[in-house]
Amino acid sequence: MIKRLFDVVLAFTGLLLLSPLLVLIAVLIKRDSTGPVFFRQERIGLRGKPFRIHKFRTMTVAQPGTAMQITVGQDARITKVGAFLRHYKIDELPQLIDVLQGTMSLVGPRPEVPKYVALYPEPTKSIVLSVRPGITDLASIEYRSESELLGKSSNPEKTYIEEVMPAKLAYCVQYVQQQSLWLDIQIIARTFLAILK
Repeated sequence: MIKRLFDVVLAFTGLLLLSPLLVLIAVLIKRDSTGPVFFRQERIGLRGKPFRIHKFRTMTVAQPGTAMQITVGQDARITKVGAFLRHYKIDELPQLIDVLQGTMSLVGPRPEVPKYVALYPEPTKSIVLSVRPGITDLASIEYRSESELLGKSSNPEKTYIEEVMPAKLAYCVQYVQQQSLWLDIQIIARTFLAILK
């Protein structure tokens, strides 16, 4: 209950204070490339329930059936404005809407697409999906340069599934087992520091 109140207050305050910036970003995205302002994608949330996440669109609009579900290195699909938004994690700000809607939390395991959630081993899957997914978490901080890492692999998806995903899931389990409001505050602070660096 306290965590939910914390989420709602911070998400509402954040959207209110950042609204001029969000409008400016929306205008820049529209001027930079053709397509919608938001990127919506199905992710798996609390107790395995699917939801559509909000992100600022940072890539060109993909043709049906051609989009990869992971970003690898200097992906040619990333727009000029999108590269800036991704570098500073600004593309994640619209997820404050998801926090208000109750499908996400400020801090929690990052929500994954169904394709990869299907590969989660048990009981890890049950643990990770027992809480609301978050905008940031321990894994997001430790794997902030994930796309660059995958860009060095000859088989990025295999590397993601066999190396990156298990390591990130371990952080997710650690968070669920140790979660507290104080830990959330620490993770939010570490996220800001990582972005500033």
